[in-house]
Amino acid sequence: MSVFNVELKRVVDDSYEIEVGHGLEKKLISDIREGLAGNITKFAVVTDSNVKELYADRIAAMLAEQGYKCDVISFPAGETSKTRQTKEYIEDTMLEMGYRRDCCIIAVGGGVVTDIAGFVAGTYGRGVPFINYATTLLAAADASVGGKTAVDTPLATNLIGIFNQPEKVYIDISAWRTLPQRQLSSGLAETIKHACLASRELFDYLSENMERIFAFDDEVCGHIAAENCRIKYSVVMKDERESGLREVLNLGHTVGRAIETVSGYRLLHGEAVSIGLVAEVKLAAKLGYCTEEDVRLVSELLEKAKLPTAIPDYIDREALVKKLYTDKKVRDGKLRFVLQKGIGEVMGFEDGKFALPVSEETAREIIMSI
Repeated sequence: MSVFNVELKRVVDDSYEIEVGHGLEKKLISDIREGLAGNITKFAVVTDSNVKELYADRIAAMLAEQGYKCDVISFPAGETSKTRQTKEYIEDTMLEMGYRRDCCIIAVGGGVVTDIAGFVAGTYGRGVPFINYATTLLAAADASVGGKTAVDTPLATNLIGIFNQPEKVYIDISAWRTLPQRQLSSGLAETIKHACLASRELFDYLSENMERIFAFDDEVCGHIAAENCRIKYSVVMKDERESGLREVLNLGHTVGRAIETVSGYRLLHGEAVSIGLVAEVKLAAKLGYCTEEDVRLVSELLEKAKLPTAIPDYIDREALVKKLYTDKKVRDGKLRFVLQKGIGEVMGFEDGKFALPVSEETAREIIMSI
């Protein structure tokens, strides 16, 4: 018998730039001409049916004018399209169009688009570069920063995916003006989550400026976009692969993702997370990490953002309790929750853990109270 050691130690620099601004299509094209994707001349623009005519078609046309090969591949908008079947459709379409390893994917859209396009890029031809052009507040707050990519399954959301970092992220604040109020509110849920876990200052700023956000005030929208990036980056740079600290970004998501799935995606991601944040802060208060005043303030801010704070009557609460066990934080069959410490901090526990085991009985009690 013989043993051969395959030594593959390496140092990888996955750094990338996030640019926040207005009408960034020309900047995207300029960056590509200046070598953002290297010498690549073939670009697959992945988008959804809502964003295709608003932004993706125009970006593709601008690329074509510069002599690049470019095709738009779109799928029906919404969380129900974030599946392995959609990923397969994008891959098969790219193959039929002649795209191979010498291509780059540009994701133009919200969180569903950036998630699934990033996943395709990580596996297509064993990996091709990709660029995120985020057109929603939800993508700006969550999906475009950190490199998490995934698809949903009938069991739960985001259980199948990879970590894959983009070449660059563009956050086009002008695009927020095309969002329905419900979509803007959905993005605000992730912004409020960031405030709850890392910045009382941002929490108070959101409370004082909510009307200006809904009026698309340039200064306020630019500030919250930058704060979202700053907070998420401060976590991701310390724990890219979610081995510890990055769990804090799941604040409100244990209940939120379960609600999203059990609702049959009638609730948007941010709407489900909003209810999850209420459940989490109530649990934190029960365990002594928050006050009843904190519960009131978090609930009131979510309501100011025009988000739900109660579980809809059509959701079976016992089914919801069972669905909690599909959460990625579950260990050895035990539910685990990230919990805030007042407003602007999260609890840390023994051995560098940031999620606390909670009994099903306690979780059920909280869910029945919402």
